[in-house]
Amino acid sequence: MKFKVIVIGDKIEKFYLEAIKEYAKRLERYCKIQLKHLKNESALDKEISDRSHCILITTKGDSISSEELAYKINEWGVTGLSDISIVINAENVNSNEQLTLSPMEMDTGLKTTIVFEQIYRSYRIINNHPYHK
Repeated sequence: MKFKVIVIGDKIEKFYLEAIKEYAKRLERYCKIQLKHLKNESALDKEISDRSHCILITTKGDSISSEELAYKINEWGVTGLSDISIVINAENVNSNEQLTLSPMEMDTGLKTTIVFEQIYRSYRIINNHPYHK
């Protein structure tokens, strides 16, 4: 499975980038994941392929548990859906679904780190591996 996490706008602070890098390293055994940073939404169409399942992260989306996300990821894999685009900080995106991390506003770096962490947690759940080392 291939994930592309696309962040629009705000610069991500170094300590968040280090955490994201660590989760990306841990995820190498399960999937391919890429972080893409864009200055504005106008460049978004070039980044999301027609085959991609697009998820918009918003404060008004559906709230799901880690287990429910793990189930979704597993189902996507089973059904052959292998190209997932996750968009953060966009408003005018044609998405297949909208998810929320929290109804509270938060820093872009924190949102992005949480997305990477939850994907990692999902794969640990799917594979019946303990989460904490």
